[in-house]
Amino acid sequence: MSLIARVPALAPFRIRSFRFQWPADLLASWAFEMEGVILGWFVLVATESVLALAVFGSLQFLGTLISPLFGMAGDRFGYRNLLCLMRATYVAVALALMVLFLTGLASPVPVFVLATVIGLVRPSDITLRNLLVGETMPADYLMRAMGVSRTTADSARVVGALSGAALVAALGSGLAYVAVCAVYATSLALTFGVGIKRVRVIGEAPIHGSPLQSLKESFAYVWSTPVVRAVMLLAFLVNFAAYPLVGSLLAYVARDIYGLDQTGLGWLLASFAGGALLGSIVVSTHGARIRPARTMIACTLAWFTFNLAFSWVEQALLGEAILFAAGLVQSFCMVPMAVIILRVTEPAFRGRVMGVRMLAVYGLPVGLLLSGPLVEHAGFAATGSLYSLLGIGFTLLIAVRWRAELWHATAPANVR
Repeated sequence: MSLIARVPALAPFRIRSFRFQWPADLLASWAFEMEGVILGWFVLVATESVLALAVFGSLQFLGTLISPLFGMAGDRFGYRNLLCLMRATYVAVALALMVLFLTGLASPVPVFVLATVIGLVRPSDITLRNLLVGETMPADYLMRAMGVSRTTADSARVVGALSGAALVAALGSGLAYVAVCAVYATSLALTFGVGIKRVRVIGEAPIHGSPLQSLKESFAYVWSTPVVRAVMLLAFLVNFAAYPLVGSLLAYVARDIYGLDQTGLGWLLASFAGGALLGSIVVSTHGARIRPARTMIACTLAWFTFNLAFSWVEQALLGEAILFAAGLVQSFCMVPMAVIILRVTEPAFRGRVMGVRMLAVYGLPVGLLLSGPLVEHAGFAATGSLYSLLGIGFTLLIAVRWRAELWHATAPANVR
């Protein structure tokens, strides 16, 4: 027997397109995380302001406002074509940042401007990845494929965070960006090998009408489909109240609470990512046994609980252990969330609905912008507690309001 036949998690690699897509996504995710560490630390050191750090983190998700347009563009012009154009943009921006750092001209203003450019494009990258997986995978491979696909981002948060911090410490930001550019360029080259022909469902009509009409139809579809509406609200909630505490604000935690340098920040990021990677691997190997909606609700509650505990910890090692646990349950929240949307959404609306799903990510910059002044005035512990308790409360409300769609064992969202 071949290795793929013996290991169920490797079954998606039977599909040629996935054999190109997975390493391309992996390298893009590595470069994202390397950039995040390099630029986040630069902004914090250059401005000495946690508010500026929060604003910078928010800019990375500016494109969530226009993510439905990316979904529509992908439906019309091809998901691979659009993804290639996006990744060419990453290369161009990284080259500009490399020149700034190598010439000593880097300052907060040009960094913020370039972060705005990349923030318009990058949030839709995960949308295009999921759509390509959804359209190239047989139904019985979908949960495993999504779990394997998720490992690209999770492993990147380990490798990218640690390598980004190590490269800056050893070589400086300029030479570190040479490596970032090389990784982006390789990702772009591999993306050209991803499948380009969409498998159209029998009876599915081609897309017509104006972009505005298509956008209205996608919002109407989300609102009229209870399970999709519930998942969208939960996605907004975790982005608003959970991710800020384990994302950009970790630079503040590392320096001002734990007294660590950028290498220490890399270890904090890697701890959360290591747990997420383990979770994604478990989902990819045992995904067929998971009831997606029930798992999503239970693990969202666990995630907020771990965040609440992390808010009060002042020892780095204990904080890293809690971050690892939070990352683990986070995978069991986010992977089923994507699978539910891909399973229940009609193929004609899939690209547009996934674009609307990315609007939920806008909760993250909103949460970051609010958390900056809250941390400065009330402290990280109080801010983290407030966010976590709000998250637990609203998760329970969503679970009760849509219990028929999310909790009943026979609901379509719980089909194994």
